[in-house]
Amino acid sequence: MGIVEEKIIRIGLILPKLPAAAGLYSPAVRSGNLVYTSGQLPLLDGKLIEPGGKGRVNEERKEDAIHASRVALLNALAAIKSVTGTLDSIERIVKLTLYVASEQGFSSQHLVANGASSLLHEIFGEWGCHSRSAVGVAELPLDASLEIELIAQCKFPII
Repeated sequence: MGIVEEKIIRIGLILPKLPAAAGLYSPAVRSGNLVYTSGQLPLLDGKLIEPGGKGRVNEERKEDAIHASRVALLNALAAIKSVTGTLDSIERIVKLTLYVASEQGFSSQHLVANGASSLLHEIFGEWGCHSRSAVGVAELPLDASLEIELIAQCKFPII
């Protein structure tokens, strides 16, 4: 276990097992020194977490969605680890994109994204500072409340 995973445990969280791909795609792909994740849902043990992981988000469900964004982020980190072998290879989080299944009139997607952004900062410090998009959408796969994509700059051994 690397330094980053130990830090995740120290803050009271666990890096989950990588959720199985639900189609013909890879959970993460390396291109040069960047790793791009596929969209990650707030899944735990293969199921959307409750509360907050399922259905459309509104002001009343915002706090649950913030928690769900942290769960989805941990799944994205597990996807990165599947490519790099260790989260210690991450040099910088480049971009976080969050899609929120939003009820009409909900415009606090950026606050939901803060859950994932703050966790990245807590785990990686200045290397967790990233660019970000937070987008409201009508529907997501499995009736999920949100979906996260990450792009991470990583170091790889010279072969």
